[in-house]
Amino acid sequence: MADKLSWLSQQETLILQGELDRETLLPLWQQREVLLADKTHIDVSQLQRVDSSGLALLVHFRELRARQGVSLTVIGVSDRLSTLIELYNLQHIIPVETAL
Repeated sequence: MADKLSWLSQQETLILQGELDRETLLPLWQQREVLLADKTHIDVSQLQRVDSSGLALLVHFRELRARQGVSLTVIGVSDRLSTLIELYNLQHIIPVETAL
């Protein structure tokens, strides 16, 4: 069974924790408008797992903010998530920064 997904809002960053997959993403999806309203970064460094559904959600979040005139950057990308982004050839669609 998948770990729960939780999140924390800190200034302009939304921090995701746990697992971001098709089993856990619905509550985040339902609250996306409010959660992303003032965000320019999503920190994924505390995620243990991201599947293709979770990656699709991150792409959608980026597009949602772009339509609002805001660049949303994903920070703290693990090697595994970076590989998934490359496998789907999304490097130019979803901007990422590696963990500091």
